[in-house]
Amino acid sequence: MEKLIETILFHYSYPQLFGLTFAYFTILYFGLGALFLATCKLLARHKILHKITDREVAPEQIKFEITHSIQSIVLFGVSAIPIIYLVRLGVVRLLPDTAANILFGLIVLTLWNEVHFYFIHRLLHQKFLMQKVHYIHHKSTIPTTFSVYSFHWLEAVLLSTVPITIVPFIPFSMVAVLIYPTVSILINFAGHCNYRFGSGKGDRWWLLGTYHHEHHSKGRKNFGFALNFLDKMFSKQK
Repeated sequence: MEKLIETILFHYSYPQLFGLTFAYFTILYFGLGALFLATCKLLARHKILHKITDREVAPEQIKFEITHSIQSIVLFGVSAIPIIYLVRLGVVRLLPDTAANILFGLIVLTLWNEVHFYFIHRLLHQKFLMQKVHYIHHKSTIPTTFSVYSFHWLEAVLLSTVPITIVPFIPFSMVAVLIYPTVSILINFAGHCNYRFGSGKGDRWWLLGTYHHEHHSKGRKNFGFALNFLDKMFSKQK
């Protein structure tokens, strides 16, 4: 595994790196997305999960989401290149790929993503960017697993900067950096799948299901990714 990662990091051409990254995000979006949705439906049949809204999603919405998501995946494919360029320059230091370092990296990247996403998301809700950029994502008034990457190209670029804004300052295991998009999209699927645990009522700190669904359907002022501690801190929730 270490030998393979070293080969990819230092010997693959940048077009090859783009191709690998594009393929990775494509598999996550279509393959893992289909598996996630099938799991939600199975759990719903056993009354473990509950559908938030029974309204049908128009085929045109799914087509729109997939079209914009493919555009986003192309841009995500490019996002790996500056990180590897900085690794090759020695600007980005890597930790050994031990279990502890991988776990540390995933926790830090998850927390950093919360902060990064919150402020990018609030910025996107400013009037000009909402009307010109973020409206693409909000066309999914009933979010689906296909909504997760349905962005305007500028939003896709901004959201793709999670790793590049932290890896030059904190050393990570490269395996953690490689695995993190899988963790991120699983949380994203949970927020967009139109399923939730329980009734969705009460003061929940976890944004999965109801909170983000209502951000799409009702315009709730919650801007967090999976946690709402920043929403509470800045008192933007209603």
